Amino acid sequence: MDTAFLRCPLARSLAYDEFEGFHSKSCRFHPVRYLRRNPTDWKPYQKLSASPSRGWTQRVAALPDVDDFFWEKDPTPILDTIDAPIHLKNLSSKELKQLADEVRSEISFIMSRKCQPCGPGRSVVELTIAIHYVFNAPMDKILWDAGQHAYAHKILTGRRSLFHTIKQKNGLSGFTSRFESKYDPFGAGHGCNSLSAGLGMAVARDINGRKNRIVTVISNWTTMAGQVYEAMGHAGFLDSNMVVILNDSCHSLLPKADGRPKMSVNAVSSALSKIQSSKGFRRFREAAKGLAKWFGKGMHEFAAKVDEYARGMVGPHGATLFEELGLYYIGPIDGHNVDDLICVLKEVATLDSTGPVLVHVITGTENDTGGNIGSEIISNEEGPSNSSHDLLKFLETGLSRTYNDCFVEALTAEAENDKRIVVVHGGMGMDRSLRLFQSNFPDRFFDLGIAEQHAVTFSAGLACGGLKPFCIIPSTFLQRAYDQIVQDVDMQKIPVRFAITNAGLVGSEGPTNSGPFDITFMSCLPNMIVMSPSNEDELIDMVATAAMVEDRPICFRYPRGAIVGTSGTLTYGNPLQIGKGEILVEGKEIAFLGYGEVVQRCLIARSLLSNFGIQATVANARFCKPLDIDLIRTLCQQHSFLITVEEGTVGGFGSHVSQFISLDGLLDGRIKWRPIVLPDRYIEHASLAEQLDLAGLTAHHIAATALTLLGRHRDALLLMK
Repeated sequence: MDTAFLRCPLARSLAYDEFEGFHSKSCRFHPVRYLRRNPTDWKPYQKLSASPSRGWTQRVAALPDVDDFFWEKDPTPILDTIDAPIHLKNLSSKELKQLADEVRSEISFIMSRKCQPCGPGRSVVELTIAIHYVFNAPMDKILWDAGQHAYAHKILTGRRSLFHTIKQKNGLSGFTSRFESKYDPFGAGHGCNSLSAGLGMAVARDINGRKNRIVTVISNWTTMAGQVYEAMGHAGFLDSNMVVILNDSCHSLLPKADGRPKMSVNAVSSALSKIQSSKGFRRFREAAKGLAKWFGKGMHEFAAKVDEYARGMVGPHGATLFEELGLYYIGPIDGHNVDDLICVLKEVATLDSTGPVLVHVITGTENDTGGNIGSEIISNEEGPSNSSHDLLKFLETGLSRTYNDCFVEALTAEAENDKRIVVVHGGMGMDRSLRLFQSNFPDRFFDLGIAEQHAVTFSAGLACGGLKPFCIIPSTFLQRAYDQIVQDVDMQKIPVRFAITNAGLVGSEGPTNSGPFDITFMSCLPNMIVMSPSNEDELIDMVATAAMVEDRPICFRYPRGAIVGTSGTLTYGNPLQIGKGEILVEGKEIAFLGYGEVVQRCLIARSLLSNFGIQATVANARFCKPLDIDLIRTLCQQHSFLITVEEGTVGGFGSHVSQFISLDGLLDGRIKWRPIVLPDRYIEHASLAEQLDLAGLTAHHIAATALTLLGRHRDALLLMK
């Protein structure tokens, strides 16, 4: 079935408008009113009307420009007076609530225009205001686990005027950054690090004799990582004063069948939380402990059990886990009630020498503003009608296909014929495309969140049990599981199939979520097969190849973003011959040997060189390990210059090629070799095109390198202008 792919800000904006709740009074975009005022812009959609059975048969020819949108933004009189957290101190309760609405309006307005999700950032606005109202940053250190949770924090700490530049080149980072503001004491991105870093700061504070407070905000998503519990156990052992705030969005990898949240906040729980945090209750509790110790060890242990039992009776399920780890538990508290949050945090802030305290805050109740973008699969079997809802459905399904879409479709097709194929997903967040496999094979799909170490070893266990696990983890998150890859998979030659997503540069997410290192750290493993497709057709073939290999581990990487567009209807993949590449275009004198999606840029570079009378050879390596040594020998023997190109760091594909040609004696002849890799620095957030330009990995850079090797420096400079 043909699909009309809409690549426009309107489509993305409408999609986010639906999922993120932008129809609130804080920020409104009216697609129906827009089309009424601009009736000519409705014609492209009318052209696409077709029967449900046939789908879309014609592409969109014209789309409205983003500058024509009718955006409405409510005034923000209180937020306009806030330049630093200290300005919150004199606001009344009513003004703080209004400020929360204005901050949420600001986040919604800016992020909707950027067509980016902002649900998690909007859900913690009241919590952020309460934290800055009670504590005194930057003297008090406030650490965040996730970047989106820090949006309100950035706005309230003097970065509002630059917030529209978030995730843009030379703009604000999408995460907390020590290089960006004194209010960001520690960088965060992958989650689960704020508690460990905060504990280190608390110990350093105690050793240096300071009195400032340490506040760390963790989420229920990051509590799936073992590092959080390691830090909690250590904090309980050291008994250092610090405040841990658990931001519970009530979203779970394994939701209850009835769809209800795990716990709720009512008047009773709110009152109990205030009592638990009060100075009088804490003093009474400490006095009771001291009295029990005076009567002897037996009485002290009995009193401790009574205390644990009583707190377990009034607290939610699982609260005693934190107590066992040595943290004093308070909660749950309504995360959207500024008054309750301030009351509890004020009491917690006045507690001295009481050890670590965990405050459980619920931000995912029935008033949830967090949303869960990507939680639905929208059918694309029907065309748009005159209703805005149907138009919205059409626009969402019309977005361009990605490598992830192609991969999941190919894997689903393989799984239909092979019942041993299972999927294990690790990493923060799950791509919507994976829901296709999850819906078709719910018993063969395991989403483990950011428990990547467990995901790898769990996959190894599945393989030992006779199944064919595909372990799908973004490149940046796979780094955390490297020890398990070495010890539990490669060393034992267990056939786990690693699908490494978001490889290479990732645009606006910056270095935090980029994947430049996986070629290097995977290709150095003795038993690992390492490959990367140049387009979606090869990705389909590599899925079939990975499913076929059963005697050793294998991995393949692919980038995020839209596919090249060479394939039509999905077909079953053909397994590739292990360690064999191909020559795509014959030339002379100079050869490009590309690895992965950069092959497409090598082809463009060849076209650019043809304008200068140079006919270059372009070869597709496909495999980094094992190398196609016959292909490399042929290229070296028939050309004067060999340029290897990859979107990875030093030590990757090019290093393996240089190792071979040096040991094989090929460098002793006439061949001259040059590598093109990512520079030895982190590429900051920008658009993908800007990042590639900064990294020197565009087609123009590749062609200019060839011209320089040929001694045509003037032509190289002209090409780069």
